[in-house]
Amino acid sequence: MSKAALILALAAVPALAEPDAQALTRLVRQDCGSCHGLTLRGGLGPDIRPQALTHYQAKGLTSVILDGVPGTPMPPWRPLLTEAEAAWIADYLLTGDQR
Repeated sequence: MSKAALILALAAVPALAEPDAQALTRLVRQDCGSCHGLTLRGGLGPDIRPQALTHYQAKGLTSVILDGVPGTPMPPWRPLLTEAEAAWIADYLLTGDQR
């Protein structure tokens, strides 16, 4: 494929959609909340409110969401979430932003 044909092909690909904030907020509250408590204050898993996550940077927390924590009940979400969605969740958890 020529460089020009490749550029035209890439231009035809639609831009990636932004993560669905409403669906991801629901996922955090329901799915994450099933282990971390419905108020995210802890349960089987630890507290995941912003004040409890101060030791995380967004990139590190995104990795935890995507890859889980070996040797703990925290599962990898990579099979179900895109990197953009995991980054959105990390930001949501770190800022406490109630979008």
